[in-house]
Amino acid sequence: MVARAARALAAAGVEAARAEAEQLAAYVLDVPRGRLALADGFTAAQRDRLDTLVDRRAAREPLQHLTGAAGFRHLELAVGPGVFVPRPETELLAGWGIAQAGRRDTPLVVDLCSGSGAIALAVAQEVPAARVVAVERSPAALDWLRRNAAERAAAGDRPIEVVAADVTDPGLLADLVGRVDVLLCNPPYVPRSVAVPPEVARHDPDEAVFGGADGLDVIRPVVGRAAVLLRPGGVLGVEHDDTHATAVPALLAGDGRYERVEEHADLVGRPRYATASRRADGQHADPAPAWQTGSS
Repeated sequence: MVARAARALAAAGVEAARAEAEQLAAYVLDVPRGRLALADGFTAAQRDRLDTLVDRRAAREPLQHLTGAAGFRHLELAVGPGVFVPRPETELLAGWGIAQAGRRDTPLVVDLCSGSGAIALAVAQEVPAARVVAVERSPAALDWLRRNAAERAAAGDRPIEVVAADVTDPGLLADLVGRVDVLLCNPPYVPRSVAVPPEVARHDPDEAVFGGADGLDVIRPVVGRAAVLLRPGGVLGVEHDDTHATAVPALLAGDGRYERVEEHADLVGRPRYATASRRADGQHADPAPAWQTGSS
């Protein structure tokens, strides 16, 4: 069954077809993927269910929509239509933010464009002393975010605060001005002209994927508002398109309120996110073009 499913997925152009076939089989059998070889055979009903799921995946419906869940660091998050499926590369930005928050006794962490809540909930789980605020504007995504937040709180993680707001609002989080220790953002950043895989084009929300003609329509105001929200010495991390390796660090350096601007690559060496610190003196310096490449 698994070999047949893998062949069907490979023929449909699905990458990692064998791995995804195993995940679907494990889902149908309700066993961990690592114990799939030890499971009993499929019943007739289970074979039919697997065939249906394979057909849907071959039609390029996201695997996570079929199983209803997406793994992210140590979490399993509920996802489905209306919310962006969190990607493994975003775990790098989350890990950086978790490390930064862990250096503070009682950090205030803000996650903008929170979507399913992946970053916010990972921080809350791994830095239990943190106060975490997650901001999202999409009503559909907010439903998933609130569901995941409630499930993680019920599991014993520190509850997060969910705020329904547009991150481009110039008055965003007015009560937190000058108080935020760590601000993280995985915004819509794909340039409009870029072709995306069928799973993204047909199933991820358009507003969570595309960031205008150059992909920076959301990042620009986030850079400006983050400088207002961060306390002196507070830090910002923002994920971006792999074509933005120069553009996003340049926005940060050119703002004049940041220092220690760094660019970070993902695990295959692609530019993936930029970080910076709010100037320790809290001042607005002359724009400085200097920035450096960091490591992930």
